[in-house]
Amino acid sequence: MKTKDFSYFIERYISFEMTESERQWFIKEMEYNPDLKFEVELRKKSDEILKKQSVMSLRIKLSELEDKRRQREKAAVVKRMVSLKYVAAFAGVVLITSLILFSGKTLTSEEIVSQFYQAYEAPSVQRSSSTDTNSDYILGLKYYNAQDYRSAASQFAKVLEKNPNDMKTHLLSGVSKMEEKKYNDAKRSFTTVIDDKDNLFIESAKWYLALCYLKTEENTKASELLVSIRKEGGLYSREAKKILRKIK
Repeated sequence: MKTKDFSYFIERYISFEMTESERQWFIKEMEYNPDLKFEVELRKKSDEILKKQSVMSLRIKLSELEDKRRQREKAAVVKRMVSLKYVAAFAGVVLITSLILFSGKTLTSEEIVSQFYQAYEAPSVQRSSSTDTNSDYILGLKYYNAQDYRSAASQFAKVLEKNPNDMKTHLLSGVSKMEEKKYNDAKRSFTTVIDDKDNLFIESAKWYLALCYLKTEENTKASELLVSIRKEGGLYSREAKKILRKIK
């Protein structure tokens, strides 16, 4: 936030480190500050995702260790069973098996996106006294969370007509257009968020823009953006790395 930095208080609130009086004060701040409430929801969601990723990473490592153990056991059995006179025949079998194992189907960009795409999860919004612009935003969120993306995009357009610098609305508008398969419109929304360079939604905008590029078969642009996402080590870094392996 540009007028007041609540980062310290957000961290204490999420970590349950606040005193009761501090907690009551912070809850009141969120009631009158929709952007602060949105940021707290986003931080909570990010923490949950990171925890899940840590668990998944551990599972993957354990699975890789188990695969290596099995491979060593198979190798030992093969060495005991194979004699010199069957080396040539065995080599032929290995060659054929390798061709079978490594001649898998190449995934299309469409199939790659379907594996990794999930609509951005917007927070629920309670009705409160607000300006007409915020009223349009609240209605847009209701449509968005109900997966009525066409109506959501229409409401978000009204918000942006009055406040073109509302980057969270640009992001949600982009995802809504992406759901409607209006990829060029979606790319413009995400690019607006990225070009602003001073908001909380740049990381998500880059991710969805990369997926849009894949949808429109612009794999070079998608790769460049995914490399950037991977290097930044943020929320979508692992997924970016996986996609890069599939499209190279």
